[in-house]
Amino acid sequence: MKWNKHTTGQRIKLLRGTVTQEELAESAGLSIATIRKAEQNRGQISLPTLLRLAHALGADVSVIVGQQAPRRAMLADDRTTVRELSRTVHDTAAGIGTNREPVDFADDLAAGWDAYRAGRFAVAGQFAASCVSDAAAALAHATEDRRLTARGPLADAYRLSAYVANQFGARDLAYAAIGHAADQARQGGDPVREASVASGRSWIYLRDARLGDAEQTAEISYTSIEPSYGDRDPVLLATYGWHVTFAAVVAARQDDTAAAEDLLSQGFAVAARLGRDVVVNGTAFGPAAVTAQAVGIAVSTGKPGKALDLAESVHDWSPLHQAAQNRLQLDIALAQCATKQYDTCLDTLLTVCEGHPEWVRHQTLPGVIAQRAGYATTSRSRKIAKIIGATLG
Repeated sequence: MKWNKHTTGQRIKLLRGTVTQEELAESAGLSIATIRKAEQNRGQISLPTLLRLAHALGADVSVIVGQQAPRRAMLADDRTTVRELSRTVHDTAAGIGTNREPVDFADDLAAGWDAYRAGRFAVAGQFAASCVSDAAAALAHATEDRRLTARGPLADAYRLSAYVANQFGARDLAYAAIGHAADQARQGGDPVREASVASGRSWIYLRDARLGDAEQTAEISYTSIEPSYGDRDPVLLATYGWHVTFAAVVAARQDDTAAAEDLLSQGFAVAARLGRDVVVNGTAFGPAAVTAQAVGIAVSTGKPGKALDLAESVHDWSPLHQAAQNRLQLDIALAQCATKQYDTCLDTLLTVCEGHPEWVRHQTLPGVIAQRAGYATTSRSRKIAKIIGATLG
């Protein structure tokens, strides 16, 4: 039987293998009753519980909900992109292929980030591979007085590579690339870039269900560059604001609501000082960005009504890049589902799935939402199931 034809409970049981329910419960930090309910498909499984199960089972959440098979399947073009990206990341880190004449790659790096923010991950990966190669060559040929400056773009190219790899589920490559990014940012003496890399590593930990590591690393990312009251540098403010807001997301996933709300309030305060959304080193932050994250936090902390109110409070989401808008719509759909607006939820989810199928394929949340709201046999739920590759039972 195909993996996505099993129920969620059956998949958990298959992934558990010879491990007992008691052992899984202890490893995941959950009660035995929760494990039994999950395996018997009794009730909905919360996202924090799914994350704990994923960590204990050593599998992505997307595997548990049936969106991906245990050995993650990718399209042929995706596999080609990952292979090329992996070869380039590892070769350049070893100094291989860096003796060629350097070329100007600034526009390509910007295009790579644009493709990533638009959810076109295969395209972003192609740009990332070429930019890592070009940036490594530029560093190899840089004179001594230019080497510090040359390390920054290489750190950015490695970080973009890590993000693409993480979206494809190539976790080993993501860890390797973010490690190289950290090394280049550190040697370049750029604390803002170092903070961006730390935040990126935290996100990889989060996708890998390493919540404790994600929380610790997220804290490093914002405390290391906390601005003073009088700071007005938009680069520093936007970077700090994004990182403290992401730390709030991590705290919410850890069920630490008090910490999440405190960190989020800091994010809102920084956004107010900025007054607009700005993009720094590939990351956007400002009033729209922090509100979008607040919507997700409200959903994950069990406040779907508040999430919908926050979403309605912003009338212009255009400052957000496409991938961020897509993610916001998924959080809205989850809130609609939690408030039993099932038809509206399916409409919202289907809009994202049909409008951005390439982005949706690499996300876990559509499968979670489909499991909760798509139990009814409708044309919409069938379309959604086909796009995300998951059953709704």
